[in-house]
Order: sequence, then C-alpha cells, then structure tokens
Amino acid sequence: MNNIENKKILLIICGGISAYKSLEIIRLLKKQGATVKSILTQSAKKFVTPLSVASLSQEKVYDDLFSHENESEMDHISLSRWSDLILVAPATANTISKLSAGSSDDLASTVILASDKEIFLVPAMNVRMWEHPSTKENLQKLRSFGYQIIGPEIGDMACGEYGQGKMTEPQEIINNIKQYFFSLKKHKKFKALVTAGPTHEYIDPVRFISNRSSGKQGYEIAKSLIKNGFETTLISGPTNLDPIPGINLINVNSAKEMFSATLENLPVDLAIFSAAVADYKVKNIEKEKIKKKESMDLSLEKNIDILGHVSKHNSLRPKIVIGFAAETNNLIKNSKIKLSEKNCDWIIANNVSDPSIGFESDFNEVSIFYKDKDNEKLPKMEKSLLADKIVKRVISQLN
Repeated sequence: MNNIENKKILLIICGGISAYKSLEIIRLLKKQGATVKSILTQSAKKFVTPLSVASLSQEKVYDDLFSHENESEMDHISLSRWSDLILVAPATANTISKLSAGSSDDLASTVILASDKEIFLVPAMNVRMWEHPSTKENLQKLRSFGYQIIGPEIGDMACGEYGQGKMTEPQEIINNIKQYFFSLKKHKKFKALVTAGPTHEYIDPVRFISNRSSGKQGYEIAKSLIKNGFETTLISGPTNLDPIPGINLINVNSAKEMFSATLENLPVDLAIFSAAVADYKVKNIEKEKIKKKESMDLSLEKNIDILGHVSKHNSLRPKIVIGFAAETNNLIKNSKIKLSEKNCDWIIANNVSDPSIGFESDFNEVSIFYKDKDNEKLPKMEKSLLADKIVKRVISQLN
C-alpha cells in the first residue's frame, strides 16, 4: 500500500557531503506520488545546486529567509503549514545544535520552529562528531520535543574513517516515512483519553491539598498517542507544562472536575489514568481565608475513585483501561492488588522513593502489570521514550 501518495513533504537539505543523497530522496518521493518542496541551507548549496533540486522536484526551491520575493509570501509560515511532514536530510551536527537551542537564524531553522508537523531528522556526520557528548545531549533534547530520528548507520565515511555517522540510505528513509503515514491511517479510528497532573482540593480560597505530580509522563503519553494517529483528549490538573498541538486539552483543578470531564468525554477506545488524584478532599471548604491559629483540625472525606468508576462501568468502559500506581514500598504486591480492585487491564507502577525518576524528573522506570499476562519491567529511560513504548504496546493490544 502506498501511504505517501498525495502527501506534501518539505525536504530541508543541510550542508554535508551526504547532501547528494537528497536528490535520490526527492526522486523516490516523487515516484511514490508525493509533492516535494525543498529548502537548501547556504552550506547545502556548496554540495547540491538549486537547479538540480528544482529539476527533480519540479517545484520552487527556497533558500533565503530575507528574500524580498519570497518573504512577501511569509515562507517560514506558509511552508510549515503547507507540509504534512518535514524531513531534514542530511541533518548536520550544526543544524541539530541550532534546533536543540531553538535558534532561528535562517529559513530552515525558522520553518521548523514555526511548525507543528511531524519532523524527521536524518543525522550525517563524522563518527567523532556523532559521539561527542554535546551531539548526544542535543539529540536527547530533540527526542523529548517529539522529533523522529532516522539513523545514522555504521560504515565507511567520505573522510576515510569508519564508524557510526553515515547517513541512512534513501530507500530506508522512505520506508520510515511510509510507516509513519501507515501508522496514522491505521490508528486514526481510535479515540483516547489521558488524565495527567495533580488535583487541588481546596481548604479555603488560598490553601489546598495536593501532591508532587508534575504531569510530565501523562503529557508525553498524550504526545505519543497524537503522533500515532489517535484522536486524543487530555484532561490535565494544574501543571506548568505547555499545551500539546493537535490535542483536545481540558484543564481542571479538583478531582470532582476531573471526574466530570472524564465522563463527558466517554466513550473512548483507550483511557490512561496517569493523574495523581488526591485520595481525600476537605469535607467543608471555608469561604473565607482561615486565619492563623496554634492548631487546626481538618475533616477529610474520600474523593471519587475516577479510575475504579470508569473501569467498572458497564456501557461506557473503554476497551483498554490503564491506571498508574506511585509506590514507595511493596510495589509488586500493591500494584497487583490495585489491578484487581480497580478492574484495570494494566497498572503501570513506579517507585517514587527514587529521586532520579518520577515527579519532576524527565526520566522514569516502571513495571507494567497486565490482567492477562506476566508483568514486565521497563528500565530507566526518558519519559518521552517510555511513552512511545507504552503506546506501542497499546496499539498491539488494540489490533
């Protein structure tokens, strides 16, 4: 099946010896029925000419952010909105560094910064440049932004050295793009709901009970679902995280508000409850600020069990219900109990007593407890990568 036909691909060519392969990429994309527009950096023009690119793509070639002719059309905006996908091939160490820093000093970097589309980077550089800690750090940051990285490969290089840094071959790049569009088409029918962040249970107008949840893992899962073509609703408690492009974001404060928003957005195929909902709320919220006293007694009552209610619902229960468990001890025992009591399909548990994972950290290490198979432990990794692994398993189960 041809998943590239009629797709609009924006190819950004950077200045490296591998730039010659971009011509073959254009040829293959055109053969598959895609429309290809290209941006050449100033360095790229040292390796391939605008005439060669224009001849193969049969489209105008863009190369100057400050062109009087082009900027009347606001190319950095129009190109980013026009494309279905942005492919940077080759992606040099310099370009990767600029993108990581959010730099926008030329047309290529400005288009990428202005885009909300999927971005694929195809690194190509000398093995020592690839192995440099700054390159690794920059790529790690870009992955956390949701960029897709293809390659590089191990092999002989133009400089005469051998190692990792060789640009992935054009046909393999095309295969990756085809798989991406296939994934979108295949999973577009699925609807997902994700809860994330803490809840605030007010004591009076200025004080509340809450917890340390940052919402980062839930947001990364929502990003991955969007990336894989799910129609996704994110119900978020109070966080400091930026909104996710293309998502239905519903902001709430209390568990009661989160519960109402959840019910209003059912039915869905998948519900992932990663929010750290406060177990208790104040029985009687004071209308005025409570003045300082030597001591204060609070009467608490149990909050609504959102996960349990949805998971046990007869008519609106999603096909897959996933809960999260933040534990400090007896992780396996407590998680299995929660899996059974809540009637979940999965429980994803982590040990929050480890300061290097969970909460505000960008890393996590979890165990997944399944209703119908053995549990699975995933090692410490970035929350964005963990989200991709979770979503990959979800897709496998839904299909």
